[in-house]
Amino acid sequence: MQTATGLPRATAHRLAVALETHGMLRRDDDGRFDLGPELASLGRTATERFPLAGLALPALEALRAATDESVQLFVREGSHRRCVVSLQSPHALRWIVPEGVLFPLDVGSAGRVLSGETSEPGWIASVEEREPGVASVSAPVVDGEGSLVAAVSVSGPIDRLTRDPGVRFGAPVLAAAGEVATLLGTST
Repeated sequence: MQTATGLPRATAHRLAVALETHGMLRRDDDGRFDLGPELASLGRTATERFPLAGLALPALEALRAATDESVQLFVREGSHRRCVVSLQSPHALRWIVPEGVLFPLDVGSAGRVLSGETSEPGWIASVEEREPGVASVSAPVVDGEGSLVAAVSVSGPIDRLTRDPGVRFGAPVLAAAGEVATLLGTST
């Protein structure tokens, strides 16, 4: 914890002990701090209060199976986008987006979708905007009132997605976004 935070050792230890008192951390058999049991409870509560990820999972798994590429679900969080679901491609060479990561809104297809950018086909494509060698295509999940709630995305190496990823994967991404909206009890 000290190395990761840059805090003085005494401060890091005092904070860890306080988190242990509240069940956020625990000590393993060797006396090292580890994740505590209260975090499981918080995780369940977060899932119950934010059901989008669980509801979207079947559609996202079907999209991954259809494309054999990495699939993500992003939501807007202020001036950023957060990945709430990330399913990895079965290929050895793949683009991995960790769940929980924050990315800017101004680059990448999902960021542009969540910024409100639209296109005639309904999806937005991106090639090497955020990361060299990576392409993506994303589509909006819109609720029944027309509010943008999320972006479904397929991403991977340009070698497979090509420099025009929307031609190859735009339609299935758009269909998956529509299915997620339907699963939420809405329509796109």
